[in-house]
Amino acid sequence: MSTPGDAERNTTMPHSSRSAASVLRFSTAGSVDDGKSTLIGRLLHDTQQIHDDQLRAIAHASSKRGSEDLDLSLLTDGLEAEREQGITIDVAYRYFTTAQRKYIIADTPGHRQYTRNMATGASTADAALILVDATRGLLEQGKRHLYIAHLLGIRHIAVAINKMDLVDYRRDVFASARAIVHDFARSLEGSAPTLTFVPVSALRGDMVVERGERMTWHDGPTLLEWLESIEPAGETSSRPLRFPVQLVQRTQEGRTYLGRVASGTVVQGQAVTVLPSGRRTRVKRIQRWPDACSAAFAGDSVALSLSDELDVSRGDYIVDAERAPAAYRALDATLVWLSSEPLVQRARYLLKHTSRTVAARVVTLRHVVEVETLEKREPTAAVAANDIANVELALQQPLFFDSYSADRATGAFILIDEATNQTVAAGMIA
Repeated sequence: MSTPGDAERNTTMPHSSRSAASVLRFSTAGSVDDGKSTLIGRLLHDTQQIHDDQLRAIAHASSKRGSEDLDLSLLTDGLEAEREQGITIDVAYRYFTTAQRKYIIADTPGHRQYTRNMATGASTADAALILVDATRGLLEQGKRHLYIAHLLGIRHIAVAINKMDLVDYRRDVFASARAIVHDFARSLEGSAPTLTFVPVSALRGDMVVERGERMTWHDGPTLLEWLESIEPAGETSSRPLRFPVQLVQRTQEGRTYLGRVASGTVVQGQAVTVLPSGRRTRVKRIQRWPDACSAAFAGDSVALSLSDELDVSRGDYIVDAERAPAAYRALDATLVWLSSEPLVQRARYLLKHTSRTVAARVVTLRHVVEVETLEKREPTAAVAANDIANVELALQQPLFFDSYSADRATGAFILIDEATNQTVAAGMIA
């Protein structure tokens, strides 16, 4: 892992290789009152994404709350309950565009009881922005969010030391907060994430879009410069083909198989294997609406036609013929428990992996991670909402998958309660 400041000096890169229409998904996280919603509001405001009528409405609402400053958090705290309480409950999605690219922002909740919303918002992100209040330092929920971002395999993580205006923009306060976060990140399992640290004042706008004049001692990027330096996870296109079949459609030309390319690239004429049957064939035709095309890439929604008439159904897998995943009847996984109903050993659930659903049972409950210390404790009681647990699951039918570290798209799953049809956990396969 790099030393503090290394990532700051090496994040900028030329943009000539990036399409102007590229999209970056990123999530914000941190403890409650660290200023996530205000920071997103500042990004939208300073990149001129807010209409005049929105500004007038926000100014009016800010005045009603007794605030002399424009309360930019109201741009993302859309639920009435959130505005009354001054907290974020749901995941608020916002969009903005610069000359470099388009952005999708997931502003996620800070309260511990809404950790599941944070995990949901971060699950599809290319990057994560973790906020730390300069006056309070790294709190338990900030650690939890950083840990979850690491578990989710997010490679690009920035830590914004916010509210620098409240500590007179002091460099030593920033350095102290950075060291604490850095030490915690170093203790995470596996390859520790490379972090970029940025001192910011979301309220005043320093180091968010504009550099400002009050932290000239910081020679790293602003938050927007960091965002614009990131390449989305394009390496998914170089991985083995994984195409879960969502729908089978009959046409005059024969059967077509509709779905989204989860990973890899599919090319006309390519040799593929259909799972679970194991039959080999070739890709006859690729259609990305409204036209046919010669190739499709990770993230593309397409219809495939095959050279042979095979028995292919929803939930089947069309994969690279030379690099197909193996079949498993059991798996080890890390779970982020989302349900208010506790997880108990031997319990039975439905496991949904890509487009396939199988029955699963919790065979072994190995340990629960204490996020504050990262210690592993034996589960003396049932796993509760927002706990992070390591388990072994037995599957009623074979499942084809990759490890989460190898492929985020095909190494993830959710558990569903059979009785209520509610999602109770998000899982990452070891």
